[in-house]
Amino acid sequence: MVETENAREPRVAPRLAARYTEKIAPALREEFSYGNPMMIPRLQKVVINMGIGRALENKKRIDEGVKDLATIAGQRPVITRARVSLANFKLREGNAIGCSVTLRGDRMWEFIDRLIAVAIPRIRDFRGLPTKFDGRGNYTMGLSEQSVFPEIQLDRVEFVQGMHITFVTTAKTDQEGLALLKHIGLPFRK
Repeated sequence: MVETENAREPRVAPRLAARYTEKIAPALREEFSYGNPMMIPRLQKVVINMGIGRALENKKRIDEGVKDLATIAGQRPVITRARVSLANFKLREGNAIGCSVTLRGDRMWEFIDRLIAVAIPRIRDFRGLPTKFDGRGNYTMGLSEQSVFPEIQLDRVEFVQGMHITFVTTAKTDQEGLALLKHIGLPFRK
């Protein structure tokens, strides 16, 4: 059989995904004594949300936020728009006020790996993440600036912009979600 240039190479799972299946899932199964392997908590998706409230004053801010979030996530973000008009904030229904990205599969695992290994250690005065979950095993953390990611070129940053990163899990309780994220490697406060 002749191989062509278009022949697909075998898929290699991201480093963190392979570690989840080989080490983390068995450890969680033993820790919580699950009878069925489908009961083991896993990550469903990671949602990165960037609220750009100043986009009403300067339309360039939304473009910069979209560009930075696309660089960080590796896929094009969706622009979020205002659902209601608020006169006090000079906000009209349909105005662009932020952007968000939902990561699943390999992109999700690669993003989490970069977040843990590169971005979090670059946060100034970092003392660990708070352990406040939503009651259903999901976790949201905030970053005050996008410059902690090495993909962002600091000399081209015009606006410092924060973001929220939400880890959506299949865990039923906060203890299961905390155990999953600790095993993955998120540095929580002691």
